[in-house]
Amino acid sequence: MIPALFVLIVGYMVGSIQPGLIVGRLWGGLDVREYGSGKTGFTNTLRTIGLVPALIVVAGDIGKGALPVLVGHLVFESSWAATLGGVGAVIGHTWPVFAGFRGGRGVATSFGAFFAMAPLAATVAILSGLVILGATRYVSLMSMIGTGLGLAAMVVFVYLGRLSPEYLVFGVVVTASVEFNHLGNLRRLLSGTEPKLGQGGVPRAPGTA
Repeated sequence: MIPALFVLIVGYMVGSIQPGLIVGRLWGGLDVREYGSGKTGFTNTLRTIGLVPALIVVAGDIGKGALPVLVGHLVFESSWAATLGGVGAVIGHTWPVFAGFRGGRGVATSFGAFFAMAPLAATVAILSGLVILGATRYVSLMSMIGTGLGLAAMVVFVYLGRLSPEYLVFGVVVTASVEFNHLGNLRRLLSGTEPKLGQGGVPRAPGTA
């Protein structure tokens, strides 16, 4: 388990690097966490600075999710190392040591790790999520439902013997994390106050959660 624990730590450190903060500072001269949702990912960057920097951010977030999984798989040839590397990356993105433990919701980073583990199951998640986004323009709804469907697809592939069962640990932990981090979005969806894609990039009131 030493390689797996090593990759877990590496994953957390890599995940703690926040492209949203870096791009926000360099591109817009601001901290994206002071605007919109207060998060560092694609959606809030899009709301706050625009499409091109948001695309740079999402590419970085996906890449840092995939990297520790690939290290675990290719360097250590261990499903457990790959699994814990992905978990570490998502935890690091969500609660980053380099950014005062204030990061994003972990969706893009989860997808990067998920795709590196199970490309077919991840494709199910992203395609279903894009359909939901196209129909509703709610990124949060896409994230919550897409993540759940991705876990369901992972369960099917494990049952069929096409995926290492260890990866289910990643699927369950990350799905729980993503859903937990979207509880506020769920409340706003139910109340009809959730911003749609591109909306809501205004300064946050002091003390806003």
